[in-house]
Amino acid sequence: MSDAERKRRAPNSGGAGPERPGPQAQEREDMTEVTDVLVRCRDLGRSYGSGRAATIALHHATCDIRSGERIALMGPSGSGKSTLLHLMAGLEEPTSGAVTWPALGQRADLRPGPVALILQGPSLLPPLDVTENVALPLILGGLDADEASERAQRALARLELSELATKLPEELSGGQAQRVAIARALAQQPRLLLADEPTGQLDHATAAHVIEVLLDAAHESGAALVVSTHDPEVAQRLDERWRVADGHLTVTRSSTTTQEEPCSA
Repeated sequence: MSDAERKRRAPNSGGAGPERPGPQAQEREDMTEVTDVLVRCRDLGRSYGSGRAATIALHHATCDIRSGERIALMGPSGSGKSTLLHLMAGLEEPTSGAVTWPALGQRADLRPGPVALILQGPSLLPPLDVTENVALPLILGGLDADEASERAQRALARLELSELATKLPEELSGGQAQRVAIARALAQQPRLLLADEPTGQLDHATAAHVIEVLLDAAHESGAALVVSTHDPEVAQRLDERWRVADGHLTVTRSSTTTQEEPCSA
């Protein structure tokens, strides 16, 4: 066979079939997928106590949370929502399975900074006034005290709390203290914002405002937002609604179909 005939029979790279990506291109795609994942849970379980007295709070949960996602974590009190959020924030270690933060680093790198958790219960330090409470995580993270105070004041203003800036926690109502805790989380400008029943102690109008602020802040920074709630009106404001019942997590991905993917064994 002549050289000319071989060339005619050789496959044309510009033909109908697309070229397969080479190893380097595939590696870049894989890296993009990994670095987009803020938290990854695989077969995650958490129990308290041991033996027959053990309480299993979470069973074999598997999920990924990516930048920009807006997720409502729905379920009744005691269903395991708070436990899952604490594991995602690195506050607790799982009894089984694994939780990692591919785009954020190791557990020690999470706070203060990339991950902020708004706790359901009281979380302000009694000796510090409101501004100092909001600024403290920033200072612990290495920010200059004056800049930390400025960022704290901006976060308080965003939640219409400026008039409380010099008050101590004992001078606040439960709802006010909860909003200050939300301001503290927003001031950190996290990439992953976890909120455990952030509207539980708020009236309807204030709750709607708080959810709006959380959504706006997440949109501006590109952060992922996960809100645990048993309030359907709050859940409807977020793009996806996942459910936790008796420690079992079920993920519903709205971007595909309404089919539910059980994340428990």
